[in-house]
Amino acid sequence: MKTNLMIATVALTTALSAPVMAEEKKSPIVGAWQMASLEIAAADGAYSKIPYSGQVIFTESGTLSVQAANANRNAEDTTYTLQGYESYYGPVVVDDKAGTFTITVASSLVRALEGQSLVRKFDVTDDKLVITPVDASEGWRVTYDRQ
Repeated sequence: MKTNLMIATVALTTALSAPVMAEEKKSPIVGAWQMASLEIAAADGAYSKIPYSGQVIFTESGTLSVQAANANRNAEDTTYTLQGYESYYGPVVVDDKAGTFTITVASSLVRALEGQSLVRKFDVTDDKLVITPVDASEGWRVTYDRQ
C-alpha cells in the first residue's frame, strides 16, 4: 500500500511539474480551395464576375500554391496572368488574428512576380474563403469553396 501511494505521488508530481504542451491550433485557411468566383471592380466600385476556374492550396507546413485560368485563352495578360493563366507558389506566412497572409513568390508563370511578397486579406466563414488585395486599388476579390 505504501509503495502504491509512493508511486502515485511520484506520478502526480511528475505530471504536474511537466510543461504543458500547448496544442497548436491549425489556421482555418489551411487546406485545398476550389474557385467559386473571381470578381473585378469597376471605377464605381461595383464588382462584376469574370469566368475563371482554379484552386488555391495552403499547406500546414507554410506553402501556398495558386492555379487559375480565364475561360478566354486570348484574354489580355495582367500582372498575374499570361495567356489567361495564373500559376505561382511559395512560402506563406498567415496571420489569423489580422486576417492576412503574405506569400513570397518562389516560382511563377509570370517571372516578374518571382521574389515579390504579396500581402492579401482573407476571411474564412464555414467552408467559404474570400481573398482580397490589401491595396484596394487592385480591384478584385476571389471566393473559394473548401474541397
